[in-house]
Amino acid sequence: MGGGHNGLVAATYLAKAGRSVLLLERLPATGGAAVSTRAFHGVDARLSRYSYLVSLLPRKIVDDLDLRFAVRRRRISSYTPHGDAGLLVDAEDSARTREQFVRLTGSERDFDAWQRFYAMTGEVARRVFPTLTEPLPTRAELERRVGDATAWEALFERPLGETVEATFSDDVVRGVVLTDALIGTFTHAHDPSLRQNRCFVYHVIGGGTGDWDVPIGGMGAFTDALAAAARAAGVRIVTGAEVTAIATDGKVAEVTYEDVEGGGTRTVGARDVLVNASPHALAGLLGAERPPRPEGAQLKVNMLLRRLPRLRDTSVDPREAFAGTFHIAEGYRQLQTAYEQAAAGRVPDAPPSEIYCHSLTDPSILSPELAAAGTHTLTLFGLHAPARLFATDPQRVKEELLAATLAQLDAVLAEPLADCLATDADGRPCLEAKSPLDLEREVGLPGGHIFHRDLSWPYADEDADADRGGNADAAGGNGERLAHVDVTQATGRWGVGTGYANVFLCGAGAVRGGGVSGVPGHNAARAVLERAR
Repeated sequence: MGGGHNGLVAATYLAKAGRSVLLLERLPATGGAAVSTRAFHGVDARLSRYSYLVSLLPRKIVDDLDLRFAVRRRRISSYTPHGDAGLLVDAEDSARTREQFVRLTGSERDFDAWQRFYAMTGEVARRVFPTLTEPLPTRAELERRVGDATAWEALFERPLGETVEATFSDDVVRGVVLTDALIGTFTHAHDPSLRQNRCFVYHVIGGGTGDWDVPIGGMGAFTDALAAAARAAGVRIVTGAEVTAIATDGKVAEVTYEDVEGGGTRTVGARDVLVNASPHALAGLLGAERPPRPEGAQLKVNMLLRRLPRLRDTSVDPREAFAGTFHIAEGYRQLQTAYEQAAAGRVPDAPPSEIYCHSLTDPSILSPELAAAGTHTLTLFGLHAPARLFATDPQRVKEELLAATLAQLDAVLAEPLADCLATDADGRPCLEAKSPLDLEREVGLPGGHIFHRDLSWPYADEDADADRGGNADAAGGNGERLAHVDVTQATGRWGVGTGYANVFLCGAGAVRGGGVSGVPGHNAARAVLERAR
C-alpha cells in the first residue's frame, strides 16, 4: 500500500525474491513525496517538489535493485550570511574554511572545535549507518558498536544543546550545528525528550559520512528508476487506488480500496500487507485506536530564478554561497526565539530557513535553453512552522509566514529576490509555497509531518518490543492478534512490525524511517521473507 519510494523498494525486493506483489497507489502516479515536477506553467524545469537531497539511501539498495540512479556531492557544505560577512564551509579546502571561521569569530577556536566535533560524528556515522539495513540492534548493542562513551553521551544521552554550548562559543556556528537537529522536527536545543538528538543523529550518519547529495536528474529520477525496476521484477502497480480498510487475523488479510479509474470498490486477499503510510493512517485502516496526530513544522518554497541574486557579502560568489546549504536567520539565539514564538501560536518575527540550489550541482533538471540563460532553481525549507499556526486561517498565515521568511532572505541580499524571480507562461512569478496542511492534502503526510511521526532511535525499544527472539517481526508473532498491543508501536526484529504478524510498516514511520532512504522498505521486505521460512 503506497507507491512512494519505500513502497517501491519493498515491492521490488519481494518480487525479485519470487513473491506475487500488488502495489496500490492513491495518486495517479508513483513516487509519493519523492518526485520531480514541472511546477510552473510553460517552464521546462523539473523541481524536486517535496523532498530535495539524498543522504540516507544505502548503496546496497541501489545495487541490489540494479537502479540506474546516481547522486552528486556538493563541494560547498554551507554558507551562513552574517551582516555584510558570512561563514562559508568548503568540504574540500580545510585551510579556506579555517580562514572563514577566523574572519567570523576572530579566532581559530571554533574551527578547531568544528573539526573535532565532526570527526566524532563521522566516526559514529561509519559505525551506525551500516546497521540500518541489519536486524534492529538493542540499545546496548548499538552503544557497543559506537564504541566511544563520550560520543554516545553527547548524541544519545544528553540534550544536544548542552554539547553545542560546551563545544562552540560563536552564536552563528552554534546555529549552523543545531539546524540538523530541527529539520522537520519542532523542538529546541534542550528538549528533555531528545527528539532533537534523534533528528540530528539521522542527519549526520547518512552514507557513513553525513554528506547530503543532489540526486542527478532530480528526485523523480530515483522513483522513476524504482518504478521501472519494480515492473521489470513483476510487480503489478495500480494507481488511482485508495486503500480504505485492512482486515486481518494475523494469518491472512483482505485489503479494500476504491478504484478511481475502473470505478467501484474492490477487495483483494493477501498473505502479507506492507503499508507505506503513517502509523496514524494504519491504525485507522485497521479500525484500531489512532495515536495522537503528528504535527509537521515546515514551510517549503520552490522557486525559479532568472539569475542568482547578488549578496551583501561581496567576498563570496553567489554560485558558491548557494551551492551548499544557505542558512537564513539560523543563529542559535534566533532559532530559540523562533521556536518560542511558534510554540506560543504566532508566526515568528524572523522565521529561520535554509536554501538549496540544485541546478548549480545538476543543471540537467533545466532545459538547455534555461540553463544557457543562467536560470536556477531555489528550494527553501523553513523551520519552526508548526501545523497549529495554520489551523484557523491557513492561506493568510501562509502568506504572512512566506513574506516574513523572504524578508529575512532579502536582508542578506544586495538586491530584492523578487527582481530575480523568473515568470511562467502566464507572467506570474515562479514561486510556490507549501504549508504542513498542503503536504497532508497533496501527499498524505499526517499533519504535514515529513517523517510521518517523530523519529525514533535506530535501536530497539525493549519495552515496546514483545518479540526479539524469533523471525516474526510483529508482537503477534504466533499469527494471532494481540489486542493490547498498540499497532503503531510494536517493532520486532526489523523495526517494521505491528500488532499483527502479517502487517508491516514499510514507510517513514517505521523504526529507522524518515528521509529518502529506502531503508524501511528494505527492512519490511526482509521481515516478510524471514517470516516465510
